[in-house]
Amino acid sequence: MARAFLIVMDSVGIGGAPDADRFFNGTTPDTGANTLGHIAEACAAGRAEQGRLGPLRLPHLDALGFGAAVQLASGLAPPGLGAAPKGLWGAATEVSKGKDTPSGHWELAGVPVPWDWHYFPDLTNSFPPEVVAAIKAAAGTEGILGNCHASGTQIIEDLGAEHLRTGWPICYTSVDSVLQIAAHEEAFGLDRLLRLCQDIAPLLHGMRVGRVIARPFLGTPGHFARTPNRRDFAIAPPAPTLLDWAAEAGRMTHAIGKIGDIFSHRGVGALHKGKGDADLAAHLIRLAEEAEEGSLTFANFVEFDSLYGHRRDVSGYARALEWFDGQAGEFLARLRPGDLAIFTADHGNDPTWTGGDHTRERVPVLGAMPGASPRALGQCAFVDVAATVAAHLGLPERGPGRDLLATESGSTP
Repeated sequence: MARAFLIVMDSVGIGGAPDADRFFNGTTPDTGANTLGHIAEACAAGRAEQGRLGPLRLPHLDALGFGAAVQLASGLAPPGLGAAPKGLWGAATEVSKGKDTPSGHWELAGVPVPWDWHYFPDLTNSFPPEVVAAIKAAAGTEGILGNCHASGTQIIEDLGAEHLRTGWPICYTSVDSVLQIAAHEEAFGLDRLLRLCQDIAPLLHGMRVGRVIARPFLGTPGHFARTPNRRDFAIAPPAPTLLDWAAEAGRMTHAIGKIGDIFSHRGVGALHKGKGDADLAAHLIRLAEEAEEGSLTFANFVEFDSLYGHRRDVSGYARALEWFDGQAGEFLARLRPGDLAIFTADHGNDPTWTGGDHTRERVPVLGAMPGASPRALGQCAFVDVAATVAAHLGLPERGPGRDLLATESGSTP
């Protein structure tokens, strides 16, 4: 029985989104942003030399059609990524009105977001009084710290000492539909932080805020560091997703990384977490050997986005891509006849762009099927990814998308 692996390279966009002019970093529209293309250009020009050298090297993913997908999406021929595709390759366009994690993942899993997300646009005093009151009541504190837009690493440096002194949680947001709460794992307590976020999540979800995120950290002033015990309390998808379709058909489902949190653990049979993307890659490679016949493995690799995209670190992003390409090669070598593996992304986060927010872009759809002939999938929709995986697994429910392998090529949405 066929197996399927759906692998999200968080934020590895390829430019060309037709509605990029309606999404912004500050006052600058995302028109022209191209995460992979601009990283490749920077590498070729010698502008990404910290910890690496020369043109971007992604031999395994480029052999599937990575460079060709960039050119299809945006017209840019990325330097160093010119291999003739040997896999399945295309470019997908999103319709949901957000360039965030839940929107991208839900739509890739067959469910576009049917509502407008609620955001907190004010840079200071960001949260309304009823939200602040709910946090204080759930935390058992007289106040909160932060209440602003902030970088998650910077705010714990700025307010960590005051947090230790007062015991008040550090609350912050961004341009995404999110409320994040940071607290010291030992002084405040990890279980207490998770319970706080869980208790206030229903209020935020009722406002159509996508996620409440627990951000635990450890250390002392000047030496604070976030721990891997992050937990996302995400609003549930509004309809059954690819994970639900597989679970309801009696198939085993494996969620690697934060997939469980993104989908409110719906349709998840086994959860595989780790301290970072290296641990998650080990899970993926292991599951290529061990995953059951007929199973679905859904993975998210977040560090492209969290460590390098938001921080506009071009060299770091390039290093992460090259490391991941090596892991992808190890994984691909273990696929069996009948397997389908799709590498894709949920949005962009161009590290050469202004600001620090995600960028609205098309995403790659790179497929591997042992023994299959090379095939251009063309321009497609995010929901077509779910439909293609569902059809490959023989699931009765395929949502609104179409099976890309049942047509000659994709069409431009």
